[in-house]
Amino acid sequence: SNPCLPLPVLQAAHCQMIRDLSACLLGQSLRVDCRYENKTSNPLTYEFSITKDNRKHVIHSTISVAENIYRNRANVTLHKNLVCLYLQSFTTSDEGVYMCELKATNDYTGNQIKNITVIKDKLEKCAGFSLLIQNTSWLLLLLLSLPLLQAVDFVSL
Repeated sequence: SNPCLPLPVLQAAHCQMIRDLSACLLGQSLRVDCRYENKTSNPLTYEFSITKDNRKHVIHSTISVAENIYRNRANVTLHKNLVCLYLQSFTTSDEGVYMCELKATNDYTGNQIKNITVIKDKLEKCAGFSLLIQNTSWLLLLLLSLPLLQAVDFVSL
């Protein structure tokens, strides 16, 4: 059920954009990952917003102005196929429907939008290396086991 499949050749070029939207907890911050497929080298504009009580609040955006209450707490990092929103000191009052909106310059097919409902108790911790680094006991264990591994290698010779 991929909407990109019907193939008048013209449409294929415009079918980049959002593949997946996910959210997780990174310490006290909320992280929202907006993954997209990049079919163009045109600059990308983005907007992260939240809908609460039927009102849309812009959190971080290159398209419009973010609301003051979010501006100091939010930042965005751009990677090859990923736009990442970090919202610091995330609490239950930040729960709601988060929206990622992407638009490539000169793409006339309009903006691509995806939503995800974020509820604090249902969020998983973000996977990835940053968590391992925070977990110093894990790192300590690794460092302690290194000499051991070298000794074992030596014996097997």
